[in-house]
Amino acid sequence: MTTTQTLAELATGSYNAIRVLESHGLDYCCGGKLSLDQACQKKGLNPAEVLGEIERNAGGASSGDRDWKTAPLDELARHVVATHHEYLKLELPVIGARLQKVRAVHGSKDPQLLDRMGELFGGLRAEMELHMHKEEAMLFPFIEQYGKAQAAGRPMPPVPFGTIANPIRVMEMEHTEAGDALSELRTITKDYALPEWACATVRALYAGLAALEADLHVHIHLENNIMFPRAIALETA
Repeated sequence: MTTTQTLAELATGSYNAIRVLESHGLDYCCGGKLSLDQACQKKGLNPAEVLGEIERNAGGASSGDRDWKTAPLDELARHVVATHHEYLKLELPVIGARLQKVRAVHGSKDPQLLDRMGELFGGLRAEMELHMHKEEAMLFPFIEQYGKAQAAGRPMPPVPFGTIANPIRVMEMEHTEAGDALSELRTITKDYALPEWACATVRALYAGLAALEADLHVHIHLENNIMFPRAIALETA
């Protein structure tokens, strides 16, 4: 590993790298094309120290970790749906209900913050619910077919949208919009620092948003940096 590798390349190496990058606020999913040097310069971090932390943790991979760079592509698509899509389908309504309750009870205490949180989360939820539907109904079935064709040594099946890169480009744009919303939520909450008036529901809301951010980062990373490039490479081979 070197500091000239991109964040996406480091994150693709192991989930331990993901944990280290997350701990330093380094965006390896939507911002994954930046090198570690470039990303650390923007954050005022020492890239050699961050890389050293990744290397020290390199041996701690969980036995349940899957190497998605080499796993069958159709298996990866099913994993994203079963793990990350299902997580969002369960958590988005729960977090939305918590936010609605917090705004109803505490709205007068910081209306600017809570109103903006409502706008950002509402937009993120609507975007991701439609986004997942498009992936599951249109894009992922073809990616699964690509994976099965590769395993069987058959040509890639034709797609009705010209090239698989077309819907992938749209999905990546929507990922960037989701990443921007998550980044602003973290900024306006000062890294989810609890306000002095925080009750149990506020604590649960902030914890839920932080967990949602962490899961969505891994989710987008698996698609942007592994699944989508592999699908495009199969089509163009």
